[in-house]
Amino acid sequence: MTDSETPLQPPLAERIPSERVFHGDVFVDDFAWMRDHDDPRLLPHVKAENAYTEAVTGHLAAGTEAIFAEMKSRIVQDDVSVPVLLGDWWYYARTVEGQQYEIHCRTPRSAHADRPTPVPGTPLAGEQVLVDGNAEAEGEEFFELAALEIDRTGERMAILVDRTGGELYDLDVREIASGQVLDHTVKQASHDLAWSYDGTHLFYVRRDDAWRAHQVWRHELGSNTESDVLVLEEADEMFALGIESSRDDKWLVIQSGSQLTSEVRLLDLRDPLSEPLLVEPRKHGLDYSVEVDGDRIIVTHNGTHADFALAWAPLEAPGRANWKPVYEPAAGERVLGALAFEGFVTMFLRRGGLPTADLLSKAIAGEEPYGDPRPIDVNGIPRIGPGSNPSYDQTTVQLVATSLLTPRTVVDVDSDGASSVLKVQDVRGFDPEKYVEERVWVTARDGVQVPVDIARRADVRADGTNPGFIYGYGSYEVSIDPAFSALRLSMLDRGVVYALAHPRGGGEMGRAWYDDGKMLAKNNTFDDFVDCSRWLIDQQWVAPDRLAAEGGSAGGLLIGAVVNRAPEVFRVVHAAVPFVDALTTILDPTLPLTVGEWEEWGNPIEDPRVYAYMKGYSPYENIRPVQYPAILATTSINDTRVSFVEPVKWVQQLREITTNGADRPIVLKTEIVAGHAGSSGRYDAWKQDAFEIAFLLDQIKAL
Repeated sequence: MTDSETPLQPPLAERIPSERVFHGDVFVDDFAWMRDHDDPRLLPHVKAENAYTEAVTGHLAAGTEAIFAEMKSRIVQDDVSVPVLLGDWWYYARTVEGQQYEIHCRTPRSAHADRPTPVPGTPLAGEQVLVDGNAEAEGEEFFELAALEIDRTGERMAILVDRTGGELYDLDVREIASGQVLDHTVKQASHDLAWSYDGTHLFYVRRDDAWRAHQVWRHELGSNTESDVLVLEEADEMFALGIESSRDDKWLVIQSGSQLTSEVRLLDLRDPLSEPLLVEPRKHGLDYSVEVDGDRIIVTHNGTHADFALAWAPLEAPGRANWKPVYEPAAGERVLGALAFEGFVTMFLRRGGLPTADLLSKAIAGEEPYGDPRPIDVNGIPRIGPGSNPSYDQTTVQLVATSLLTPRTVVDVDSDGASSVLKVQDVRGFDPEKYVEERVWVTARDGVQVPVDIARRADVRADGTNPGFIYGYGSYEVSIDPAFSALRLSMLDRGVVYALAHPRGGGEMGRAWYDDGKMLAKNNTFDDFVDCSRWLIDQQWVAPDRLAAEGGSAGGLLIGAVVNRAPEVFRVVHAAVPFVDALTTILDPTLPLTVGEWEEWGNPIEDPRVYAYMKGYSPYENIRPVQYPAILATTSINDTRVSFVEPVKWVQQLREITTNGADRPIVLKTEIVAGHAGSSGRYDAWKQDAFEIAFLLDQIKAL
């Protein structure tokens, strides 16, 4: 055999056995040393993994480039968002072909009495550039603009920028007309930001060593940070803080929340030195949020219904004793929240497993300030969510509607429910008549009906020969709702049957759906996903050896768990920033965000039942000596939510234990400068997407 014919050998990390002992159980972890990110052996190993992946997947170059070219051909690269009115200016963002980042702009209302209709590639008359992401990112390997807040005069802006991917942001205050930096002293803040009413102060949030947002600070413009004032500190490690200004700019809403419990304070931004007002003291299990509505608040809470309800109270006496009912959910509904405007209220909720919105009128007089909700219809599009709605005095609400095969549609809806389309995503070459989408209900092994959204080319038949792809998440009550993707068309056009599963643990079907897929019921998430995958094969939508699966973050845990349980079901999987060393992480309260996670997974340190249950599904501990699917794991060095070390360890264990041959490679690709969301520039992100899809399609013989 010549050197050129010698099979590629994957990197082998050094094995240093380390015992983990809890509740009498001893687990030997040969790669525990990797948890020390400063170990000099770690980064060279990660780079060796990248080189190995590049070599093993070299044959995918043409396919990756083809998919990338398809994406670029469909997406309008010179594009512009719908302008929204704030004060005396219309604000919008635009992109330029060949440039990675958005350009944030505004144009004066005096030049456009009505909402302007931008022409992509042509600046609007009177345009001012606020932040050109391309100029800001010049010379940087990563760039993210997390916040852009305009003061009430419209003369200054405050921005928060991350240049590492670690989700810690530096604050700039700039004069808009000149671009002059007025203040550049606050460093390493969280992503929340708010102006005082008079523009003399800024409020921001700091994180502790465990990456928990734990302090709200007040910064006087032009001063140094040593004189900043601590407004509120959250001492309970289960809770994290967040802030936002009310849309009338009069109140700072400070939310302290765990996974199950919350507490809200309101600080008068017209008096930035004042003390915050507590709405309702925390009580374990009481989860609520607040929307300011003039001299009232609207409260979304679970105090009377597990699927939440709307109530109102006077702003001067906001406590629970004064909460008066506005809306209680019907069967199959989950109330999500509300946006209040001067003339009406928009309520967001889930109905029948999909997000939608209702209008509530305001009474002119009387004790009951809100009328009965009226459903909003946006051309029959099943998924409706909020768009950009910055002002309390706006007379319409902006909504966004979409589905698997409906491009993003932005509409304005007035208080009578009349809607007007502002923008439909332009997808070049897309003919919706060539495709079909539907929602099916799969009977899980315990009889529960699990929703799955499916899209396919119209000529694809259930004949047992098709390639397939299934995506899932199923944690934190997060709903992964059907939305349009230009990338997905590259799969559908190749005959792939696309499935979006909604396993228990997500929020798609309400709070009980979430509760039935967490803690000591977490196995339901994995079983649901396997059952949905098997349904695709049993119903002959997908060939038995042509199913790909994908999930990211907690969805990566899902992927890691199901390949241990049912490796024969999948031909290939992609685990993105995967939470695959879950038990080890949750056992270490010094790691970022771990303590707050105990309400999602349980506390395995204190509870031996939780320890045994988690050890039974944690991907790293349950790899079996059988043939697995081909596996692509992707991660980022600066990911603070799921450590890059987790997939590094997992891949080593997979190669050691499974019986995969060269036709089912196990590879790891790590972004050296990026965070949990991956590459920051749009073209870089598209290239990464194209590579990942090419890897999957190659394995299911659809590239």
